[in-house]
Amino acid sequence: MRVNSAGVARSDIAEQLQIVGNLTGAATVEVAPKINGRLRQVDLRLGDPVTRGQEVARVEDDELRQQVNQAEASFEVARATVRQREADLLLAETTRDRSQSLFSRALVSRQELDDAEARYQAANAQLDLARAQFDEAGARLEELRINLDNTVMVSPVDGFIGRRYLDPGAYVTSNTAVVSVVDISLVRLVANLVERDLRLVEEGVRARIEVDAFPSESFEGRVARMAPVLDPATRTAEIEIEVPNPDFRLKPGMYARVILVVGNKSQALVVPREAVVVRTSARGVFRVDSSGGSPTAQFVSLVTGLEDELHVEVVEGLSEGDRVVTTGAAGLQHGDPILLADA
Repeated sequence: MRVNSAGVARSDIAEQLQIVGNLTGAATVEVAPKINGRLRQVDLRLGDPVTRGQEVARVEDDELRQQVNQAEASFEVARATVRQREADLLLAETTRDRSQSLFSRALVSRQELDDAEARYQAANAQLDLARAQFDEAGARLEELRINLDNTVMVSPVDGFIGRRYLDPGAYVTSNTAVVSVVDISLVRLVANLVERDLRLVEEGVRARIEVDAFPSESFEGRVARMAPVLDPATRTAEIEIEVPNPDFRLKPGMYARVILVVGNKSQALVVPREAVVVRTSARGVFRVDSSGGSPTAQFVSLVTGLEDELHVEVVEGLSEGDRVVTTGAAGLQHGDPILLADA
């Protein structure tokens, strides 16, 4: 059989694993009001940049402002009432103390002393009531101020407006999303890793990401998280890859190819990938044996290491300088005579 061959040589090798998936943003947040009402304004449109804490929309607040103004007035009245009741109590306490002093010297009657004590107790009760009303007015004012603040919707993250669902005039509730904000300063890719490849990947492994939008470029990322369990139905584990995206060129929804560099070695002993075949459940190559004059193909089982698109590392089974069959190896059996096309 006419075959091609190649020498067993040393070369740098980096084993890679390719997976695919769709990119997502670091965070996608639906912004909704905390109170019910009619939308007064929506400040941003699709694609607009937004910073954390920036106002994105507002609910009508005229009625709430009136209620706040009324509550502030009631609060001030309650405060003034407390001060008046404190003054009344101080006067009643002074009168009672003077009556006690006069009674001890028999200058006033028991009735007058009892009346002074009753006025003091009444003033004390009036102050307690005024303070309770003051606290109630303060709580009501605080509640209304919070409601007024809640008419303003702000972005909880830095990012961009991913969707704008409603326009001014729409009635909204706390379950109604007005806009969505997506943070794409970092993008993620969630993919499923088959069981046999789990041993090759761990958190922190470097990843190279390619997308069709930028065919001549690649982006660097890393494996950030790995599921601790496999899906029993698919025998795969979910992994999450994070890719810094400071210039925002990568967009959520893009289809991406990810190449994981799971191992590398300098000057490893390698054979061409096409030379490696399987015979009787053993993985190996056909070594060219010319010791008998005419070359024959001798199957040699291998212990292999790293693999890339072109090469397979040889850990045991061959020596540097050996020649192995490449093209034509798939049709050979141990001991077959061969004709080297590249001899």
